[in-house]
Amino acid sequence: MSAKYHTPLDRFICSADKALRVISGVAAASRPTPAVHVDDAHLTDEERKHSAGLIRVDHVGEVMAQALYNAQARFAKSDALRDQFEKASREEEDHLAWTAQRLKELNSRTSVLSPLFYAGAYALGTVAARMGDQHSLGFVVETERQVEKHLESHLQDLPAGDAKSRAIVDQMRIDEIAHGKAAQDAGAAQTPLPVRVAMTAMSKLMTGTAYYI
Repeated sequence: MSAKYHTPLDRFICSADKALRVISGVAAASRPTPAVHVDDAHLTDEERKHSAGLIRVDHVGEVMAQALYNAQARFAKSDALRDQFEKASREEEDHLAWTAQRLKELNSRTSVLSPLFYAGAYALGTVAARMGDQHSLGFVVETERQVEKHLESHLQDLPAGDAKSRAIVDQMRIDEIAHGKAAQDAGAAQTPLPVRVAMTAMSKLMTGTAYYI
């Protein structure tokens, strides 16, 4: 159903339902994992642990992305923008499912801190949405720019033999670029410096902790 038919109560219920599904690890991909036809090469214990740490960071990043889009869709001023955020969120849910699946294949788990990062990202997304649609779009552009940067670093850091993880991360990077461009084309405004600083700080906190826990 299009977002324009949702009442504020409907949007609250949908938002709460999505939050519970994301935090509980229930995510369904609409596309097959990009690694479906990639053979899982032998990795040493150290390489497997390193890959799992990086993919766990990526998974938490997707938890945060869901929180951001959830908040921005809920508080968007226009129905068209709300639909755009919800569409991007559904595509990002693929990333959430792909990384969760890859962590299982690596005999690892998702971060126990996911609920905290979801809450923090939701708060940031709410602030961005309250600033108006153009600033909310600018927030998406800045978010996707930061995510693209860290995914590129993960492509460099993943063990050479872990082609499955690399295939997933590369497709995620391509999708993030597309989401950022769509937001830019829709009339994104420059994100204020204090918000950019807060986003960078949260990103550093996330990457520094989710790798381990």
